[in-house]
Amino acid sequence: MRGLAKYIWVLVAIVFVGGFLLYETSGLIGSAPVTPSTAVAVVNGTEIPYTVYLQRVNAEVQNQQQQARGRTLTQDDQHRIENSVFDQMVAEILLQNEYRKRGIIVTDDEVREFARYAPPPWIMQAPELMTEGRFDPEKYQRLLGSAQARQSGLLVNLEQYYRSEIPKQKLFDQLSSGMYVSDADLWRAWKDQHDSAQVSYVGFVPTGADSTVAKSIPDAELRSYFDKHKSDFQGTGRASLSLVIIPKTITAADTATARAKAVALRDEIEKGAKFEDVAKRESADTVSGQKGGDLGKGGRNRFVPEFEKAAYALKPGELSQPVLSPFGFHLIRVDTKQGDTLSLRHILIPITASDSESARVDKEADSLSRAAGSSEQGAKLDSAARSLKIPVQHLQVNEDEPAALGGRMIPSVSAWAFGGSKVGETSELFDDENGYYLARLDTLVPGGEPKFENVKEIVRARVAADLVVDKLMPDAQKLATAAAASSLEAAAGQMGKKVEQTPMFSRSSFVPGLGQFTEPIGAAFGLPVGAVSQPVKSSTGVFVLRVDKRILADSSAWAAQKVAQRTTRLNQLRQQRLQMFLEDMRKAAKVDDRRKQIQAATRRQEA
Repeated sequence: MRGLAKYIWVLVAIVFVGGFLLYETSGLIGSAPVTPSTAVAVVNGTEIPYTVYLQRVNAEVQNQQQQARGRTLTQDDQHRIENSVFDQMVAEILLQNEYRKRGIIVTDDEVREFARYAPPPWIMQAPELMTEGRFDPEKYQRLLGSAQARQSGLLVNLEQYYRSEIPKQKLFDQLSSGMYVSDADLWRAWKDQHDSAQVSYVGFVPTGADSTVAKSIPDAELRSYFDKHKSDFQGTGRASLSLVIIPKTITAADTATARAKAVALRDEIEKGAKFEDVAKRESADTVSGQKGGDLGKGGRNRFVPEFEKAAYALKPGELSQPVLSPFGFHLIRVDTKQGDTLSLRHILIPITASDSESARVDKEADSLSRAAGSSEQGAKLDSAARSLKIPVQHLQVNEDEPAALGGRMIPSVSAWAFGGSKVGETSELFDDENGYYLARLDTLVPGGEPKFENVKEIVRARVAADLVVDKLMPDAQKLATAAAASSLEAAAGQMGKKVEQTPMFSRSSFVPGLGQFTEPIGAAFGLPVGAVSQPVKSSTGVFVLRVDKRILADSSAWAAQKVAQRTTRLNQLRQQRLQMFLEDMRKAAKVDDRRKQIQAATRRQEA
């Protein structure tokens, strides 16, 4: 050992220094959360550099910011973009591995062939390649052969696009080869859509939660249910938040002020001012405003209905009266009009609170932010709310979903809660056009593999609901037995129950009272006409049914459309197979997602 000691100490030193350097550059400590070597994820051994991921996220943020026409993206929007870009990058690595396994390659000739005869969607939607509102292949062919296509980088972009898309198409063809849909399958699908029935029923539905039943369920029974249905509880993370809202109130006077400004700007243009100059100076749509209000050229369904209706009513060169939309008042001018294709400009005047009201709300929001914003002492939120006489509200949020309270979207707080925040921490101050928001994270349950302790109360509610429905079975059986001896109406009358009747419905219809794709709907197509069923249990109650009428699908109508139905069905099955393949490939992949660790390290460094 003495002879080996110096080598052991050298090895220890190497491991220590190497480990320290790895720790320093890994992005998992506050001193260096992101370095050029930081990987945002490792997918089956292949690293995704954080810097590359961030570049793609930023590019997509800028793209969506432009599409939002000046609206500031929330943290929810940012989080959605980050998830989308991350999923795309993971899929690209998995697909490249699959192409290599299957020997899928792309030749230069294939790229040229696809470029000439299979233009991508973004090319087919380009206004300059349309004639009478439709894509013009001749214009496209002329563009491909022009110097402009080479100088603008179009040909390079097309090559990149096809070298990505052609392998996907080849993989798709391999996965879907040999697929066939029989006449029996087509007829069954046709019947599902076109067989119809009408039923009368008596429903035994729980009137409310039975807290006594829920409390009496032993933990062993809950655990057994959880073990059998674990996949039902696997999903996104959940959090509970406390929330303080300071609303921005818009009055009728504020609306009148905005309209008056729009009228004044219209008068200015009518008297000779250039529309483009006024748009650059006054429009709240900063993206189009920088271009003189230019919204480009395109067909219908580009804008909200109020805006679009007004725009298509204008003649080329005509200036609209102020047009009210959810974004405010617009002045619209159509430059050119060819069929449904319009080239137009607008000036947006938003409806905002008066200066005095805005100042009051801003001052109150600043006070709230100073007192409790970005604090790890959660009690500060309660004391600040009491001081400002603002109620504290509570809500539940799911990971990757925007928060909502009383049907109103609350921006950014959900993304903040799942972005590395700690329980008890208070957010920074968020805002949108409706108000200011400050949130505190009260509880956090991570997503992924569920733990019994985290979902125990949800399991309890589920088991209790089943037990409550089971309690209704004896009464339903009593009614069914009596109805078989007399009639559904007579049996219901004796028990003080009401017989309901449905409209005609198919197997896939939503039926008031019975739901959609439920056991009672299935039973309606298995019973003989006039027969009364045994009790049929569903998740919402127990039902006793009688089929009053049934109309079977027309086989001649089916035969007349069978060819088109087969084509549609094959395309659906191919898409389903591809989607299932991609999902299975992702499930089987080893994906080490490090985004939350990096976010948490960055937050610690900034704190």
